Amino acid sequence: MPETDRLEERLLSAADYDRLLALWELAKLSVRPAGRDSREAFARQLASQMQRVIGLWDGPALVGVVIATHDSRRGIINRLAVAPAYRRRGVAQRLIAACEAWFASLGIEIWSALIERWNDASLALFAAAGYHHHLDIVYVSKRVRSDA
Repeated sequence: MPETDRLEERLLSAADYDRLLALWELAKLSVRPAGRDSREAFARQLASQMQRVIGLWDGPALVGVVIATHDSRRGIINRLAVAPAYRRRGVAQRLIAACEAWFASLGIEIWSALIERWNDASLALFAAAGYHHHLDIVYVSKRVRSDA
């Protein structure tokens, strides 16, 4: 297996949708291909210019991916996934750093991630990257459709 620093960082485009979806499924992320994760939704979100999808590639294989998005004042790290064979090699840290670099280039100084309470590995990853777990903040959402 090549060293992590030899992996190529590239932005994903709508043409990479099938590879993205395959990696999310391989990494066991919850995927809603008929809703928020559909090909059409992915293309629309990319076109908004408020998000970028950063991938790490080992040759033709997408081995790590993250969605960086922002609301012009806060950067949000979403949907970070790493292929199981590449875990614990620094791939996730590189993806977080790539998000942070983009946010910083936009002058955004607050960076966040939403992590399910049961996901100890992700909580530890972000804590190691300097993120703080705020017990006084509650995430609420309203969904128009169950697959949204």
